[in-house]
Amino acid sequence: MGTPDQSRATGSTLSASVKSKELYKEMSSYATALPGQDTLIACWRSLAKLSPGARVVKSTVAVAAVFPSWAPLNNAIMLPAADGALAAKAASQLTPVFADAGVDTWALWLSSRATDLDAPDEVQAVDGLTRDTTTLVMQKVLPHGLRRHAGVIRTSVAAATRAAGDEPVAVADLPEPDGLPGLDAWALVYDRFAVAGAWSFLHGTECGIYSLGTHPDWRRRGLARTLMEHVLADAQHRGARTATLQSTRMGQPLYESLGLEPVGRYEEWIFQ
Repeated sequence: MGTPDQSRATGSTLSASVKSKELYKEMSSYATALPGQDTLIACWRSLAKLSPGARVVKSTVAVAAVFPSWAPLNNAIMLPAADGALAAKAASQLTPVFADAGVDTWALWLSSRATDLDAPDEVQAVDGLTRDTTTLVMQKVLPHGLRRHAGVIRTSVAAATRAAGDEPVAVADLPEPDGLPGLDAWALVYDRFAVAGAWSFLHGTECGIYSLGTHPDWRRRGLARTLMEHVLADAQHRGARTATLQSTRMGQPLYESLGLEPVGRYEEWIFQ
């Protein structure tokens, strides 16, 4: 996925100077990356070690998480600033990458500095893709003195994912952690079952928090808040200075009450 040939002035290829200018133009757009992006990509690389056939592919225009056995993780992030034509170019290049892995549906995320889920999109159309959801990127500077909770335990990413969804897990059935550096999966235990889960990734002095969820039968009891407090406290105790996550509209009030603030958003476009 190289820099496009945008000049025929010399008859066939761009001059070295023009190529350098184009590459610099694309690379300088990386400054638009939202907080937490590097941590998210590092987390994808770690998770790929747990999923058969998974890999992370990077080009000059996008980073793609290709997970043949884990559908929700099939996503790509545009690296340059949002632009419909460049997004369409990235999509055309990424489509065979996902197809070769047997992945039919995936999402391309366009970063935006908008901090409101209802703000207008920066890109109105991307050829070959359909506009889908928007997630808010939120960040918090971690203070000292955060409190951990005894009811939250480490486990595997697979078990935490089950607990965060519609399948409570008996405490006796919770497996050991996966043992990958920086990657931690969490389960909150209530009445002998893990009924809420999340995972986190410590990348330098930043902690990314992902896939927080509570079983529907145990919601509205403050369990997600307890789990979040523990994950934030654990990250701070291990040297993290900031935490980032992506929020839906439903989760935003909880995260704001914990001191996280919106710093941008991802506008997601679906290929299917």
